[in-house]
Amino acid sequence: MKEKESLFGLGKPNDAFAQYFVGQSYLNPRASNQGVGVANVTFEPGCRNNWHIHHKGAQILLVTDGRGYYQEWGKEAIELHPGDVVNIPSEVKHWHGAAKDSWFAHVAIEVPAEGASNEWCEPVSDEDYDKLK
Repeated sequence: MKEKESLFGLGKPNDAFAQYFVGQSYLNPRASNQGVGVANVTFEPGCRNNWHIHHKGAQILLVTDGRGYYQEWGKEAIELHPGDVVNIPSEVKHWHGAAKDSWFAHVAIEVPAEGASNEWCEPVSDEDYDKLK
């Protein structure tokens, strides 16, 4: 996937959040209005973010490119494809990222709430990630 192939553009290396990812991701902020943040996040094959929790606020993912996964703590991972929508409620520990053999991109919409914050947790283990098809 090259920038021109990505629906909302590749953006720049996601260096500010690199410590919370395994592999390389890219961030392309698209809008920030009335406290609602909208950004395209692109993951290289095998890249995924750490387990994390959105406190008070929530998040919506609109899958635009490639193949990836979303998983909530204690549940099986769900395979994602363009057109899929993931509604992530507040206080749910989860991760999302690319399949091993595919680039993956989603538009992340931050649902605002007073006092909202993100808690970054441990990485998704290689052992658990390698079990995914």
